[in-house]
Amino acid sequence: MIERYTRKEMARIWEPENRFRKWLDVEIEVCRAWHKKGRIPERALKRIVRRARFDVKRIEEIERTVKHDVIAFLTCVAENVGADSRYIHMGLTSSDIIDTSFALLLREASGLIIRDIRDLLKVLKRKAFEYKDTIMIGRSHGIHAEPITFGLKMALWYDEMRRNLERMVRAREIISYGKLSGAVGTYSTIDPSIERYVLRRLGLKPCNISTQVVQRDRHAEYFSTLALIATSIERFAVEIRHLQRTEVLEAEEPFTRGQKGSSAMPHKRNPILSENLTGLARLVRGYAQSAMENIPLWHERDISHSSVERVIGPDANILVDFMLVRFTNLVRDLVVYPENMRKNLERLRGLIFSQRVLLRLIDKGLTREEAYRIVQRNAMKVWEGKGDFKGLLVKDRDVMDRLSRREIEGCFDYKPYTRHVDYIFRRVFA
Repeated sequence: MIERYTRKEMARIWEPENRFRKWLDVEIEVCRAWHKKGRIPERALKRIVRRARFDVKRIEEIERTVKHDVIAFLTCVAENVGADSRYIHMGLTSSDIIDTSFALLLREASGLIIRDIRDLLKVLKRKAFEYKDTIMIGRSHGIHAEPITFGLKMALWYDEMRRNLERMVRAREIISYGKLSGAVGTYSTIDPSIERYVLRRLGLKPCNISTQVVQRDRHAEYFSTLALIATSIERFAVEIRHLQRTEVLEAEEPFTRGQKGSSAMPHKRNPILSENLTGLARLVRGYAQSAMENIPLWHERDISHSSVERVIGPDANILVDFMLVRFTNLVRDLVVYPENMRKNLERLRGLIFSQRVLLRLIDKGLTREEAYRIVQRNAMKVWEGKGDFKGLLVKDRDVMDRLSRREIEGCFDYKPYTRHVDYIFRRVFA
């Protein structure tokens, strides 16, 4: 079903269980690194690895008293580890764990987003080739311009989403940085080799320099990339909404058995999926703005970014995942009406060929201004309902003094508008 969202993977990433699991992974890797330095005995390390665990409800219970989530987490783990827990979190500050694990969560989430985009690209490519030669009117300012093909529209969306894929891959790279450098980033209580060892094992890189936190321009770039993806989807969704308008009806969202469009009007078939995607994009752009505002923290760190990221981390990633899945299904099941496309091509009674007539008159020696005046004079009569464009041209002495009927007829041909479609497709899909 188009409206069903069955992807649980993204939601699981942001559940407390997975978040605390990442915290514990970081802490244990730090213990291993300290063991290699001779600071933690081998027996103690083995007991830590074997006993270290947590309970989400117990962490929440402790936090209600200590009012500090990392301390609550460490206390819970210590209850299970026992005396060897004195080695856990050695030389670290809370943000070492939070920021490094946040990078792990974003990497995990970005992998799903990248997979979603690739799925969408496959569907867009298939649609583009299916309708490569399906001619329709192109519009500028919402007004009929010149013919294109529906396949070209799909190819354009494909090309844009491919850029979004490149952006997302780049965003995953820019976010794949952690820090284990202590309270203000000076390594005063931990050796840089610990950081290098741990982050390498976690698949991350160390920041060249950090404060108490990883600098938030990295996160802002990530969430801005999500906003760009969401905005591209919105652009495509708005196009579908326009194409589904009653007066246009060149493409339409699938209307499934039993679906109802209006509580009052049984005849309605509304573009609800596209409208939903339009609204969600506004949310994601808001999250990007919030990520931007997280960049200017006080001095080496304040906590104003923390509450923001607890919301935008899960919400933005889950929403973009949802949007990509929904839009992929929408495009896959999109209902296309080539016959209406052809009908709409002819609505302006030949006016869409005005540029070809203009250029033919210029070829015959008229200035552009003279040719434009002659063509526009006849075109405006068509707008006023005084005939069809070709019929008016053959009655215009200024036109007939320069063009034969055969030359005029040759201007009213769809082939020139589609002759380079294959060339464009080769560039897009090479």
